[in-house]
Amino acid sequence: MIRTILVSKYIQIQGQFVRALACGKIVVSVGKDEFEGRPLSHAPKLASHEVFAVS
Repeated sequence: MIRTILVSKYIQIQGQFVRALACGKIVVSVGKDEFEGRPLSHAPKLASHEVFAVS
């Protein structure tokens, strides 16, 4: 399964899930390298427009 992790404030890595760690982080594999970071549980929310009707 492909997972996305946050390794710093501005860097995300997407790769094949390898294992979950006891501290809440996960490890993903990209080619021959493995990276550890916090999993992103959902896609980032895009700006949305809300419309309110007043009558």
